[in-house]
Amino acid sequence: MGSFLEDVNKQINGVDLQNCYHCQKCSSGCPMAAAMDFKPNEIIRMVQMGQRDLLLRSSAIWLCASCETCVTRCPNAVDIPRMIDILRVMSLDAGVVPHDREVIQFHESFLGTVKRGGRVNEPIMIATYKLKTGTYLKDVGVGFKMFLKGKLSLFSPRTKNRKAIRRIFSSTAKS
Repeated sequence: MGSFLEDVNKQINGVDLQNCYHCQKCSSGCPMAAAMDFKPNEIIRMVQMGQRDLLLRSSAIWLCASCETCVTRCPNAVDIPRMIDILRVMSLDAGVVPHDREVIQFHESFLGTVKRGGRVNEPIMIATYKLKTGTYLKDVGVGFKMFLKGKLSLFSPRTKNRKAIRRIFSSTAKS
């Protein structure tokens, strides 16, 4: 087994993380950076420095929205969302529970609706998340405002080929 950096680089299959020279353009453009315990450039540095345990326990790897703003801004095209996906898998494989358990429950709720319908069904995802976390009324005000502004719909479109979605999930499931 190689170093943490080598393990992550091997799985990225793209630009080596050593190409990052920490210009911080990824972090300055990241819409989730303010909520993260470690910013995207800090995550890369932690991988480079071998801080595996601290990083796999962080909430930052679960808060990334995979919007790819960081890759777009990176002068070296370092694929940070791909790296973060790898770190999430490593975290789950290691049985590491992040400090903020609600983040994983959100991901489980999100992927569950995608698995069932091929797309995110927001009402079902929210209901599933609220049941898992027990935070039933925490965001009611915000949710109502989003609904009134048309940002949250009651009905979500379904994917026509749900069999293809099931095949994707079954082919990527661990045996």
